[in-house]
Amino acid sequence: MSHTAITIDVAQLYAEHGQAKLAMVDNYEAACLDMAGLGNDIILTGPGPIWLYLRLAHVLHGKARSLGYDSPVTGVVEVFNHNPY
Repeated sequence: MSHTAITIDVAQLYAEHGQAKLAMVDNYEAACLDMAGLGNDIILTGPGPIWLYLRLAHVLHGKARSLGYDSPVTGVVEVFNHNPY
């Protein structure tokens, strides 16, 4: 089974509003899930509030095979990995 690595720029989720809005979090989560698909390796990157990163990590758990955060300072930091191999 082939798995795809998908990078999601968090800032693109709220770009049309200029800043992330808590009232729009359901929309951001739905857009993130659409981009992520099922069973893929996901990397979240880009500027965004901590609360949004936490919500996205929560909604991706059980949908993504693995989740990482790509920071310009640290590189990719693994958040979770459910690859059994």
